Amino acid sequence: MNEKNYGEGEQILLIDSKKRRYLIELKEGGEFHTHAGIVSHDDLIGSADGSNLRSNRGGIFSTVRPTMADFILKMPRGAQVIYPKDLGPILMLADLFPGARVFESGVGSGALSMTMLRAGANITGYEIREDFAERATRNVKDALGKEVLDRYEISISDTYEGIKEKDFDRMVLDLPEPWNVVPHAKNSLRSGGIILAYTPSIIQAAKFKEALEENGFALIETMEVMNRTWHIEGQAVRPDHRMVAHTAFLTHARLVST
Repeated sequence: MNEKNYGEGEQILLIDSKKRRYLIELKEGGEFHTHAGIVSHDDLIGSADGSNLRSNRGGIFSTVRPTMADFILKMPRGAQVIYPKDLGPILMLADLFPGARVFESGVGSGALSMTMLRAGANITGYEIREDFAERATRNVKDALGKEVLDRYEISISDTYEGIKEKDFDRMVLDLPEPWNVVPHAKNSLRSGGIILAYTPSIIQAAKFKEALEENGFALIETMEVMNRTWHIEGQAVRPDHRMVAHTAFLTHARLVST
């Protein structure tokens, strides 16, 4: 089969006439039921990426392979995910690169994990909830394929109690109290390595910065990302009434010799 055509087991995005998006996994004999009718998976398997099809009631759907952002926004989740507007900056601020040894905690639903894995990182993750670890692993496999699991190792462990592994290039934290990880990070991150924490509250960011300063980290910076789309229709051009403003603060720093 042409690799550009859809195959069984793929994740596909259906888009209806009102631009609503539905993420489905293609299965032989499967059906997707919607207000606009039933879409047969068999009609999709073997069709080209970007094609259109009709439901049994005449509803028209566009089909595309989901982007990473599409998948993250539509995938099954237990914990709240980090949204795409922050995932891109995290890759840059943490300076992720192919082959980087990355420590991640907690893994939640796997949005950050899959983003870093696709950038080529090798991830060691700590997660205290087994159900979150299992869901993250499933989501990562669905998004990137089972082969990527060779670079993804999750332990059911409490990061606040310590980190066993050493010589990480990067550490990325999505935890309520990241300042409690900093003394462990000092011993597990290589010299010159980068640590980054995602914190919803500025008080969390301030306590994290204080711990970083006390433990030999430098070049500390805190920022947030806001995302505003625009309405463009002919000569009517204006910012959209809604925007994705605050989600969290991103604080990053480097470990330096003292």
